[in-house]
Order: sequence, then structure tokens, then C-alpha cells
Amino acid sequence: MNPEINQRLDWQPNAKLAALPTVSSDDHRYGMRHFAVGVTIITARDDEQQAGLTATAVCSVTADPPRLVVFVNKNVVANEVILNSGALCINVLAGEQEEVAKAFAGMIKEVHGDARFGYGEWRELVSGAPALDDTLANFDCRVIKVFDESTHHAFLCEVLATRERNDGEALIYLNGAFRRIPQ
Repeated sequence: MNPEINQRLDWQPNAKLAALPTVSSDDHRYGMRHFAVGVTIITARDDEQQAGLTATAVCSVTADPPRLVVFVNKNVVANEVILNSGALCINVLAGEQEEVAKAFAGMIKEVHGDARFGYGEWRELVSGAPALDDTLANFDCRVIKVFDESTHHAFLCEVLATRERNDGEALIYLNGAFRRIPQ
């Protein structure tokens, strides 16, 4: 490996910048409300249970090799199921799947745990994690690294299988509401 690159991997934050205070959590949340993002459901299954959550903190890392990163709150059941199974499925929701998003976000009263999987049709691709039908895309993944980031785990994943469709609207989240946009 090039020694100059190796030195950059030992990067440290600028001391002057590191001393500056961050914005408040409320200011951060307010600013992020204006960041339109695609809506996904992250699912996992281990030997004992299946779990899922609605998430917007998903990002492509590289295409070669095919990798994504997913951020999951440590306090949700799905976090433990992902850690136990080493796999997850990222289900990119279509516009007509807002009700499924609400179910997995805990926005439908009395719908918890396995009852969430009563919304939509589910199958497995290769990892064993539940894959939702009729999404814009499914990314079936194995976890290759886990990073501890404050209240969340960042799961770096390699994509094992995909499914996609080329029609329909995308479901996004903007300013505290679900919205639909055409492809």
C-alpha cells in the first residue's frame, strides 16, 4: 500500500474544529426535516424471531464491491436480530406502501412486533431476511462490519441479491410527512 495513503488512514480531526460546539439535537432534527429521503423498511430474521423498522438512514457506499450502510437504533428489537443473524434486507418502498411504512414506524396503534408483517406480502431472497413484495427495490445483504455510533449501530453490508421494478412512485419523507414522487 502507498505509504501516503496509509498516513491518511490515521487521520485525526483538526484540533481547532474539534473544539467547536455542535448544534443542539433539536436544531439538527429541524434541519434534517428538510432533507428529502427515500423510505425503507429494514428487516432481519434469526433463528428465534423476525423484526423490522422503517428507516431513512440508508446509503450506498460502493458499487464495486456492492455495499450499503444502514444505521439502526440500538434500542429497537431489529438491532439485536441483525446482530444475531448477520443479515438484513433493505426494502425501498413504493408510493403505495405508505401504510406498511407507518406499521413498521410504530404509527399504527396496536400494531407491534410480528403483527407488522401482516402488512404487505413477504418472501425470502437468499439471506433469510424478509423481503417485501412490490417495493421499488430490495437489497438482501450480509453484514460485514458493525460500527458503534452513539445511539445507533452502523451496519456495513455487502449486497447478495436484488429485486427491482421500474414503475410506480417513490415514497419519500420530507418535513415530517410521507410524500410520493414519480420515477
